[in-house]
Amino acid sequence: MNIYKIKSYAKINLSLNITGKKSNLHQIETMVAFVNLYDEIQIKIINSKKNNIHFFGEFSKEISKKNTIYRLLEILEKLKILNNIKFEIKVNKKIPNKAGLGGGSMNAASILKFLIEKRFIFLDKKQIMTISRKIGSDVTLGLKLANSILTSNNDIKYYKKLKTFYTLIVKPDFGCSTKEIFSKVRKFHKPKIKNPNKKIFDLDYLKKLDNDLEEIALSKYPKLKFIKLYLEALNEPVFVRMTGSGSAIVAYFKSKKRCLSAKKKFNKKYKNYWCIASKTI
Repeated sequence: MNIYKIKSYAKINLSLNITGKKSNLHQIETMVAFVNLYDEIQIKIINSKKNNIHFFGEFSKEISKKNTIYRLLEILEKLKILNNIKFEIKVNKKIPNKAGLGGGSMNAASILKFLIEKRFIFLDKKQIMTISRKIGSDVTLGLKLANSILTSNNDIKYYKKLKTFYTLIVKPDFGCSTKEIFSKVRKFHKPKIKNPNKKIFDLDYLKKLDNDLEEIALSKYPKLKFIKLYLEALNEPVFVRMTGSGSAIVAYFKSKKRCLSAKKKFNKKYKNYWCIASKTI
């Protein structure tokens, strides 16, 4: 049996704007990039009555049995799309959980994309979007490895061949619950990205934007506020911003040298916190 190997990259929210709420779901406008941090996934067809999903690695603990990969396969089976094919899926978790880096959602997106590309399943665009949204609101963003903008009316615009920038991604010794953070949203804002184009992915433009969930998370977890203040004073980043609903904080640099130097200093002060120097892809 062939063993297929794929990479499931972490995403970062360069900005995030809450524009409203509809049918108990928040409407968001967000700019997304991917960084060269990824989970490693192995997929193999097996002769079994059920799928076998196994997580291992640094961030494999406390992952629910009914995780995003489980939900994806369950949906495909209910729709009778998989034709009784069963898979063994092993995931080496290198992306921290409850960090706002989309680890679980990107796992599901990467596997869905793999199944389509290898012709295990056949879906039209509408089916792909419907299935993705049943798993999680940001799964659709992982179907294409490119910088993207999700507009407030759920349209996605993709942008390739943009300038690389360097990121120091930091996660403290706790995570944030997406559901809990969103439950505390009390105000909405008008869409800020009216005419999407490549220029708004420039760091000098991005620093003018923000993440509407950051104030909520920093208020609930004062540690995050101290981390952000420390990063802002570290090697002159262009800006520092929480990704998603947290708890990861990202410092953005124009040079690799500044980013690596900042990582070294951060590790010295916060020895028990996870951090990685990375770059956009």
